[in-house]
This record gives sequence, C-alpha cells and structure tokens, in this order.
Amino acid sequence: MSANQTNKITALSIHDAALSEATQKYFNICEEKLGLVPNVLQAYAFNDVKLRAFTDMYNDLMLGDSSLSKLEREMIAVTVSSQNKCYYCLTAHGAAVRELSGKPELGEQMVMNYRVADISDKQRAMLDFAVLMTEAAETIEEEDRQALRDVGFSDRDIWDIAAIASFYNMTNRMASAIDMQPNEEYHTMHR
Repeated sequence: MSANQTNKITALSIHDAALSEATQKYFNICEEKLGLVPNVLQAYAFNDVKLRAFTDMYNDLMLGDSSLSKLEREMIAVTVSSQNKCYYCLTAHGAAVRELSGKPELGEQMVMNYRVADISDKQRAMLDFAVLMTEAAETIEEEDRQALRDVGFSDRDIWDIAAIASFYNMTNRMASAIDMQPNEEYHTMHR
C-alpha cells in the first residue's frame, strides 16, 4: 500500500453523503458481533442496493443451509483466493479458517498450498474441484462431478461447492481491481 493510500479501504473514491439507517444498523451489528466492520462491507456502502446484493449472496452461501460446514466453506474461499492471489480474501478468510478450525497452521496452509494441509480426502476433493473451477472451469466434465460423489458429496453439495467457488472468483477479481485492503485486525486474529 502506498503512502497516499494509508487507511484507505480501496483505491477508488466513491462516497455517499451518509449511511442509510439500514446500513448503519447492519454495521452496528457487525461491530457488536465481530468487533469490526469488514472493509468489504464499507467498500460497498456507497450504494445500499449493491451492499444488499453482496451481503445477501454472502449470507446465503457462507451462513445459510448447507451440509458443508462453515469451516469447509471458508476453506473453499481461501483456496480459491489463493489461486487468484487475492490479498483481501486471503487475509480475511484465512483468519476465519484459523478461528473455525482452532488451528492457526491450517489457515496458513490454506493460504499457501492446501495440498500440504492435514485435511480429509473428501475435503481435498472439494478443494481440487474449486481449483479446477478457478483455473479451467470450461474443462469440467461429468467425471469431475462424479469424483465428488464418490467421496460422499451429494448433488446439492456439488451445487454449494460450485456456488461458493464462483462467488469468490468474482469477489477476488473485484477486490483486486479496486485494491481493497483488509482490516488490520485480521492479521492478528486467532493466531
């Protein structure tokens, strides 16, 4: 980050005059539950419609009904973000993996190379599929989906894996394009 970007959330200067009442309420909840307002939310706060679209999708994929655990969803986020070299998401979701797993080293392994992590064969297959989606989605065939079924994932699970990987491929590109900076607190969380 250059000196003129100190404390900036993104490289863009897009501001609304004031937060809407709904956005302020949401930010207050974040502050209460997380101890901070994630910079990604602040980046979208200039437009309530865009913020709501982002948070609705995030909440559905990462917190909604799924047989994938919250940790597994965060593992997908970090693995995709590692492939895309997204500084924001590696920092924020790496902290989430450290928290949810209780293993700081797992967060670091996911950031650097999930293949060295002590994870199950099922989780490795899930992450292999997320990487394939990230690097060469056009090559995915039935045998790739079947490999997930063979280790115990249902078709609904495959949908969830694909949706989460797709979401992070989009958000990684957006964060990189606007030079979104992670909250400093993420660097020291759950170590």
